[in-house]
Amino acid sequence: MKLVVGLGNPGKKYARTRHNLGFMIVDQIARRNQVTIKKKLCDALVGEWSNDGERVLLVKPQTYMNRSGESVKALLGHFRSAPEDLIVIYDDLDLAFGRIRIRPTGRAGGHRGILSIMESLAGAQFYRVRVGIGRPSDSMDPVDFVLENFTLQEIEQLDEVVSRASEAVVCLLREGGQRAMEQFNRAH
Repeated sequence: MKLVVGLGNPGKKYARTRHNLGFMIVDQIARRNQVTIKKKLCDALVGEWSNDGERVLLVKPQTYMNRSGESVKALLGHFRSAPEDLIVIYDDLDLAFGRIRIRPTGRAGGHRGILSIMESLAGAQFYRVRVGIGRPSDSMDPVDFVLENFTLQEIEQLDEVVSRASEAVVCLLREGGQRAMEQFNRAH
């Protein structure tokens, strides 16, 4: 079984913040495929999807960002899936707003949710779908920036960004990493 994990923080307070971009993208994949994400399992909300006959679990960890790895590790164990079956979607400060980068390996780059997953999986590799949120001005702390709502200008583009990122994940599932990277890693 493949696990598609969107990173975010639970609760209405964080629902439309930059750090919840992963949740938004998983929700979009669910909507497009008539999947309901509401079952509680391993400190996550999950929904199961049959993607061309392959079982895919859409996941929104409810542990808060910094402890995402606990939920992901428990789910991989529960379904006897390997880290290679894992795709994690998350916001990235180091990419311009809306830019998508798919990678089969990498570092945490300061993202505490990814760091938590890497530590929980003892460094095992998994696919990452990074979606750019841009950097704040020098006067703003990045921690505060990621927990803020999107600006009006960003909101105007957000549906398109979420849509493209969800297409990138589906391409990754159906056509593999090389094809997805070729199609979505270039500038849009």
